[in-house]
Amino acid sequence: MRNTLRFLVVAVVLATAAAFGFGVASAALVAPGLPAVQAITPGPGETVGISAPVTVRYAEPVADRARAERAVDIRADRPLSGHFSWVNDRQVMWTPAGYLPASAPISVSAGRLHTQFQTNGGVSADGDMSNHTFTVYIGGVAVRTMPASFGKPGWETPSGTFPVLSRERSITFDSRTIGIPLSSPEGYLIEGEFAERLTWGGVYVHSAPWSVDSQGYANVSHGCINLSPADAEWFYNEVSIGDPVTLHW
Repeated sequence: MRNTLRFLVVAVVLATAAAFGFGVASAALVAPGLPAVQAITPGPGETVGISAPVTVRYAEPVADRARAERAVDIRADRPLSGHFSWVNDRQVMWTPAGYLPASAPISVSAGRLHTQFQTNGGVSADGDMSNHTFTVYIGGVAVRTMPASFGKPGWETPSGTFPVLSRERSITFDSRTIGIPLSSPEGYLIEGEFAERLTWGGVYVHSAPWSVDSQGYANVSHGCINLSPADAEWFYNEVSIGDPVTLHW
């Protein structure tokens, strides 16, 4: 009887929400049984790129993942499409299908938490590994094409579209993090600058004064995108977390 009453209450809430124009995902937020939401990122007032994922972190492990996903509502002027992937049993990541609308407020609700962040004007980059170029677009318009060097044979840069995951003004590049001992002829321990992480496996766009002579002509890196110091600094100042970088041959 208790379970029957619970389902009736939820059904009434869903019907009421539909009558007032709310989506099912929004109505499901009031359904009991899900752990409390600790945090949503991006946070309030942040400005991010048009490929930025949304992460929801829960206070306890989530047993019913499908239900938790239905209880996350992400929208601009309309609900947005995307897919969920679970980082662990307390954290889920939503990735947009395609790009988020540019220069738009994006609202996220999950549990009792609500946040709103802003997208930028649509900054993106295209790395052409065949022509050794790196082109930056703002609002779909190419604003700068730079000579670049990508991964050499055996250490090829991955193809695909990757959102910028972090920005590092200075960073230490250690070959051991990608499985190359420092004692190897391929080993390195280098202090780098103006870096943007594209993958958790260690692919970055970054300043590489040591490969300037190869940039625009040959691919000589261990998978990263090498730019000149001036070009790397310019890109660092223009790019945001969540900006898409497409890499291709």
